[in-house]
Amino acid sequence: MTAMLPRVTMDEDLELFRDAARKFMEKEIIPNHDQWEKDGVVSREAWLKAGEAGLLCPTMPEEYGGSGVDRRYSAVVMEELSRAFASGPGFSLHSDIVAPYILHYGSDEQKREWLPRMARGEVIGAIAMTEPGTGSDLQNVKTTAIADGNELVINGQKTFITNGQNADLVIVVCKTDPGEGASGVSLVLVEGDREGFQKGRNLDKLGLKAQDTSELFFSDVRVPTTNMLGEEGKGFYYLMQELPWERLQIAIIGIAAAQAVLEETIAYTKDRKAFGRSISEFQNTRFKLAELKTEIQVGQVFVDRCLELIVEDKLDVATAAMAKYWISDLQCKVMDECLQLHGGYGYMWEYPVARAYADSRVQRIYGGTNEIMKELIGRTI
Repeated sequence: MTAMLPRVTMDEDLELFRDAARKFMEKEIIPNHDQWEKDGVVSREAWLKAGEAGLLCPTMPEEYGGSGVDRRYSAVVMEELSRAFASGPGFSLHSDIVAPYILHYGSDEQKREWLPRMARGEVIGAIAMTEPGTGSDLQNVKTTAIADGNELVINGQKTFITNGQNADLVIVVCKTDPGEGASGVSLVLVEGDREGFQKGRNLDKLGLKAQDTSELFFSDVRVPTTNMLGEEGKGFYYLMQELPWERLQIAIIGIAAAQAVLEETIAYTKDRKAFGRSISEFQNTRFKLAELKTEIQVGQVFVDRCLELIVEDKLDVATAAMAKYWISDLQCKVMDECLQLHGGYGYMWEYPVARAYADSRVQRIYGGTNEIMKELIGRTI
């Protein structure tokens, strides 16, 4: 591995956890990933094994099946998945988006019911935000959850939902008061076996081929009012509270993926020969790799500082937006430059750089597009 600055965010305990996570990826994830890409979904067995290995929901309190550690441990799991070029498992969304919503806003009964099973990998979580006509505009979702006695009746459609095919539990962003904007948004838990809840097709994407991403349909789906997550009408507020961590996750994954591709490309350029010598000996190659290494190092330092802030609950919306947009832009640049250094082989799916190139593009879109990130930053100026 090419030398990088020591990371002050990572201590001995974290490196021991990283070693265990890396061994898990090498044994359980990498050998199966090609098949999952063909299937368009990660096996449930892999989820159960990840739960057994302590890689799911590590930040959840021990009483709810987690390890009670801080978010740096979650970052290690994300980094090791990226290092393994394993974009399929939707572990981070399950562990670090869905589970925290339940922990922070759920009732004691909801926490006891769902979090231990999520930590064991027995229940797979998803969150349904995006709709065909809304994109990043969450306060104008059209899906409704209308009270009818002691039940909520849900109608609507969602799309681009990670873990959509596997999901046993979905947090649905919906309107409990359709006449209101943000103040009419609520979060509702919907179990995967509810009558009227239909999982649509597994979407055929440019990248992230092994990750199930689906359309979801709700037709008069009835759930008890006790399935409301937190207070009615507070959903948009809850979303805004959690989005900085979601956006930092995108940056963590992005910088780790860029580093992994750089390492793979350095090895390739040393082995690949042209005009009688390794292409790493050409000045253009050395200069390109030097540029990328420098920019990745700068990005890693910024991400690590943001990670320190999130652990201290001090990461603000604008800084998280900066990390998300700048790192995802850098990630895409690194993938493009590294693919170019592979020449024609970089365009072949069997080479990791081709998959990484395809997987990286969505990073600039989900979690709020990079244009939205710049708007959020601009509001602070």
